[in-house]
Amino acid sequence: MVEHAVASLPSEFARLMGNVGLVVDHYGDDEDLLGRYEGVPLTERLSDYGAVMPDRITLFRRSICAMCETEDEVVAEVRITVVHEIAHHFGIDDERLHQLGWD
Repeated sequence: MVEHAVASLPSEFARLMGNVGLVVDHYGDDEDLLGRYEGVPLTERLSDYGAVMPDRITLFRRSICAMCETEDEVVAEVRITVVHEIAHHFGIDDERLHQLGWD
């Protein structure tokens, strides 16, 4: 589902994701947390950016499944969560995501 969600992104976004690891974990520290972005957003990288670990997006399977009743809902929520976390990679914060309806 995660691979399908990433593959559905426009190619101009997908090609900027080359150094981002996508991981599915059972659960996070907060059971309500669906995903987490860890890294330095593209908008905050300076000319001296380098020699760092790849950014990482983690989706929390149990949290996503707990809020969904059907497999179709899980598929939709995975895509929403992937897009939400990828937006953080591009420097879009939660407030702007909320304004755009991606929260």
